[in-house]
Amino acid sequence: MDGKRRMLCDIEDEVAATRAWTGKQRLDPRVMAAIGSVPRHRFVPEEYLIAAYHNGPLDIGYGQTVSQPYIVALMTDLLEPRPGASVLEIGTGSGYQAAVLSRLVKQVYSLEIIPELAESAARRLRELGYLNVTVRAADGYDGWAEHAPYDGIIVTAAAGHVPEPLLTQLRPGGQLVIPVGPPHANQSLKLITKAADGTVASRDILPVVFVPFTGRWGKMAESSVSTLSAK
Repeated sequence: MDGKRRMLCDIEDEVAATRAWTGKQRLDPRVMAAIGSVPRHRFVPEEYLIAAYHNGPLDIGYGQTVSQPYIVALMTDLLEPRPGASVLEIGTGSGYQAAVLSRLVKQVYSLEIIPELAESAARRLRELGYLNVTVRAADGYDGWAEHAPYDGIIVTAAAGHVPEPLLTQLRPGGQLVIPVGPPHANQSLKLITKAADGTVASRDILPVVFVPFTGRWGKMAESSVSTLSAK
């Protein structure tokens, strides 16, 4: 069995193992096909090529990682991506999640706070032909109002709370998937849905551990920790 096929099998096994949390017996076949079509080895550093199709996160430098394939698949599935949809991603990283999404929706807009990662991801995505992904180097806290509203928003690093701008930029009927919790500790992957009347509902999906956000999110988290420590 080749590496990519083994990765897909590992994802299916983990979906089955976590169904008590997620409620999912299987993921959308379109999502699995998209995962299978993206060459993950092109989105990881050369020293990790041997592990490119292992079902685990990998370091991409600057304190960031490319997420575990199962988590990428699950978060993509939770968005319920449709061919005509517009999706905002907060945290481009190496561009792997954006590449998967690009196979499923009309347009992906992706924000990355680290300029070097934003530049390399944009170049990589362009070279590989993912031309419906637009990358911008910016702090993602305020989203990207220029292209809103979005049918889905996906956040790929841990936040202490859900920023109001992202809820505002989410189209009624859309989904926001975000890990919420303290940095360097257990967090909860949340699915937030916005009803037609603008009301918002949140559901905990799975315990996760993501690298923390930096920038404005990070400063808020540090401030919160300092306040708690002082009490």
